[in-house]
Amino acid sequence: MGPVWWRADPHDLHRVSDRVSSVYVERTHVDRDENAVILINKERTVRVPAALVTVLLLGPGTRVTQAAMNLLGDSGTAVCWVGEHGVRMYAGGLGPSRGAHLLLRQAWLVSRVPERLGVAREMYARRFPNEDVSSLTMQQLRGREGARVKRIYREQSERTGVEWSGRRYKHGDPFAEGDDVNRLLSAGNSCLYGICHAAIVGLGASPGLGFVHTGSATSFVMDIADLYKAETTIPLAFELASLGRVEERDMRLAFRDRLTDGRLLHRITDDVRDLLGGEDADGSRDRNLLWDAELGAVHGGVDWSRGAVDAGRHPSHQVVSGPELTPRPSGDST
Repeated sequence: MGPVWWRADPHDLHRVSDRVSSVYVERTHVDRDENAVILINKERTVRVPAALVTVLLLGPGTRVTQAAMNLLGDSGTAVCWVGEHGVRMYAGGLGPSRGAHLLLRQAWLVSRVPERLGVAREMYARRFPNEDVSSLTMQQLRGREGARVKRIYREQSERTGVEWSGRRYKHGDPFAEGDDVNRLLSAGNSCLYGICHAAIVGLGASPGLGFVHTGSATSFVMDIADLYKAETTIPLAFELASLGRVEERDMRLAFRDRLTDGRLLHRITDDVRDLLGGEDADGSRDRNLLWDAELGAVHGGVDWSRGAVDAGRHPSHQVVSGPELTPRPSGDST
């Protein structure tokens, strides 16, 4: 039983000072004690200052109180409901105290063709470390990626002795199509998408604003997951198939076991940070700003009616109220 899994040390996370990147809990009751979250199970009680955690991952058998959720929200801590050891993302939420800087940066990059192409090229560059892809078009990059993945499949087939005839995937029912390796790949990829989704939501970025993929609510999740398939789900699927372990549960448990050291979550966090803006991509800062067409942004929490040149353009707060309701006299039908 592993009630608490510390995924990172404070120095491993970008510019969220004095925080660990995530805490994973399972078979545990989560409650609040003043400004701390307490994790209680049959073995122990762990007290965690809420402001110390960037994202809390709630695994199977977890119960959480509203008081705990209130504190986590006020502390800017993301909460994600996940499968065992973070494999599969079920739901996630961010408290109102978390800033939108990382999300705005992501939206700015994805909505400008040169910047979006630059991020996409950087994603591909990480898969071709010895090549210069800075001048390649998206079509050329897709072609090279396709050739790379085919080569990886072929190499894994030769390494494990498992026959490979190509990737086959049936949308909507990924486990009903293809051979054993294809089914294992689909199961493994769903686990990888889950942990990428949890990390992205935990940092305050959008899972839907992708740079290579588009049109899906999880486009950015697929972008990030593609960075790791060649070293995680693909070799693992061939290894399991060679051992005759071909059920979805076999892949899920094997993938889970490879996450216990926390290194993959560290890498995902760092890669999202680097791709969306390096050291300036701090999604935890709470900036209470108001958008202005001329000024760009101004501070919130300020009485902007003071000193206004034209008071008509900055009306004071207005209240519209109907008449008070009074009981009608007995027998009055009007």
